[in-house]
Amino acid sequence: MNEEAMAETTLMRPTVLVVDDTPDNISIMCDLLKGLYHVKVAPNGEKALRIARSGAPLDLILLDIMMPDMDGYQVCRELKASSETRDIPVIFLTARRNIDDERRGLELGAVDYITKPISPPTVLARVQTHLNLKAASDFLKDKNIFLEREVERRAKDLRAVQEVTIMALATLAETRDNDTGNHLRRTQCYVKALAEKLRHHPRFSRELTDANIALLFKSAPLHDIGKVGIPDRILLKPGPLEPDEFEVMKRHTLIGWGALESAKHSLGTKAEFLRLAEEVTLYHHERWDGTGYPGRLAGDAIPVSARLMAVADFYDALISWRVYRPGLPHEKVVGMISEAKGTHFDPDVVEAFLELQEHFREIALRFVDDGAKTPS
Repeated sequence: MNEEAMAETTLMRPTVLVVDDTPDNISIMCDLLKGLYHVKVAPNGEKALRIARSGAPLDLILLDIMMPDMDGYQVCRELKASSETRDIPVIFLTARRNIDDERRGLELGAVDYITKPISPPTVLARVQTHLNLKAASDFLKDKNIFLEREVERRAKDLRAVQEVTIMALATLAETRDNDTGNHLRRTQCYVKALAEKLRHHPRFSRELTDANIALLFKSAPLHDIGKVGIPDRILLKPGPLEPDEFEVMKRHTLIGWGALESAKHSLGTKAEFLRLAEEVTLYHHERWDGTGYPGRLAGDAIPVSARLMAVADFYDALISWRVYRPGLPHEKVVGMISEAKGTHFDPDVVEAFLELQEHFREIALRFVDDGAKTPS
């Protein structure tokens, strides 16, 4: 074997710490182990703990019990009490033969108990056995850490795919109505602000969990995806819609919901990340008093996500400039939403909006459309 190979083999050797206050015992153990392992020695418990806590890896500790100041039991207890050292296997190597002493040592967490005078083949066999067990345990631990990281990485990738898919679909719909500009980003932020404001309200706390708020933020841009199915002569009309045209426009809620429902079925799973998207798409034009569309739902029958989107979408639609009308002043829109409390909108959502109205104005200013006038 060349010198390089010998050096590599030496580096791969496990490290064993021998703890004993008797120099002769240390000498015997070093002679027995040094050809097979890296051997470190400690003449007392305090030095043993310093070595174990130094950060240099130890694979096994051979520990005497009868030592001055700090006996082996105390050393073992401190080793097992620390997350830094608790996984190092400890074998008691002692002249104490009483079964109660052995029981106590094993209860403290030692993996084995060998009595003196030692049998060299027995010591070597049992040391190797526990080193093999530790190596297997370390391998499984490392593999589990790897698997956990891999699961998280793939989950992160999946979340990214979901977000990209949602934004791509939503942006596709918005390209047919290019006056809306940053409408998607603004409504996302409005809805998130309302959700976080209401998350501890007794009427909303069950639905507005951390996970659902994050999901709602991602799903919000899909609320108008059904507009891809509305004819240009209606969607892009530079003026108010006639009654028959408005009936066609109202179908965008059903078109969007149908597209998402079809996508969900094609996935072959419940696709929980699409649940809130379906809710806001289908129901964000429902009204608290039951006069909205498409289902004429009223009150708490309207999903929470859609009630939040109703306020967010209404606010943004009215402050934004369109080819057929200028955007309304912020204060006027705030007044309109306040007046619609209990008729168009959930009263508690309106109260949250009124407390957040300046934050809404800041969001509108932050994501103002290119070429549009600044919201007043």
